[in-house]
Amino acid sequence: MKIWKVAAIAAGLAIPAQAEEIKMATIAPGTSAYLTMTTMATIVNQAGEHNISVDATGAATKHQVQLAQGQLDLAMTSPTIFWLMQNGKAMYQKLEEAPELSENLRLITWFPFGGYHAVTYADSGIESLADLSGKKVFLGPPGGGAFNTAKQWVQAQTGMVNGEDYDVFKGSWSSAFQAFQDRQFDVYFIGGVAPFPQIEQLAATSEIRLLGPTQAQWEAQSEDQQKPTAIRGRSLEIITPGTYGEGVVNSEAVYTVGAVVGVNTRVDMDADVIYQITKAYWEGVEEMRATTPWLADITLEYAIRDGGMRLHPGAQRYYEEIGLTIPEGSMAN
Repeated sequence: MKIWKVAAIAAGLAIPAQAEEIKMATIAPGTSAYLTMTTMATIVNQAGEHNISVDATGAATKHQVQLAQGQLDLAMTSPTIFWLMQNGKAMYQKLEEAPELSENLRLITWFPFGGYHAVTYADSGIESLADLSGKKVFLGPPGGGAFNTAKQWVQAQTGMVNGEDYDVFKGSWSSAFQAFQDRQFDVYFIGGVAPFPQIEQLAATSEIRLLGPTQAQWEAQSEDQQKPTAIRGRSLEIITPGTYGEGVVNSEAVYTVGAVVGVNTRVDMDADVIYQITKAYWEGVEEMRATTPWLADITLEYAIRDGGMRLHPGAQRYYEEIGLTIPEGSMAN
């Protein structure tokens, strides 16, 4: 099935017949974005006023076009994807109407995607990103924002270009995870807030290595090598030793690129509906924090940071109602 009634599955609750249907798209299971957005849907559905159906297939870059065209109501976004769409760059360079379509998009909340984990098996002979030459690597689904981030990170760190210096394994998040377990390729990139469940699963059954500069190597790097972490919508993330137990052989912290992602909607969505969704979500998050440790990284301050996209008026109403000061770059217009 491509569509999940999230609350009914996750919580065993009936969806009220009068609930308004909201169509949400996210990326495949196995990512932190999927976890956060399906949790959002579950919380909102439990509140009873709206019924969010989640389609967890396809790429976020395509979802943004579908959202702007009115085929979706909510989708996963990122500051990087939004900038590329605004400027008709990368995967949007052949879509002439991309800048115009971007004007239809508004933010509900930002949240951390987490650090990009570049994973290999400890017995692969690969000890650093510099060893990727001639190897087969999964960077993320082709055409997606994660693919773009991972290839930039590798090129900045090593000078190597995907498809020239190393081969790219093409697949979805879920198919690539299974293929990596079957050792069909050498290095697996996956973004997530550490400790991330997929990495925990790998480390529980095999010895693995995370690839990336150590602190000393990072501090010795050039500005160009560090540039991917300074782009709007990106961050520097540090995965400390012991995060994944003895299954990860790294004895030093690994420095890597991270990303900001979020949930957005269309400018023409009813302000009352978006207000209700935003309010239900954040009230539900507060109730779940004590029993759901990963929600510690989901904060109101992070939600409204300036990522280049303006808030939907309905979302802004809620944030102002609870006393938050909205950054100028996030203010609704």
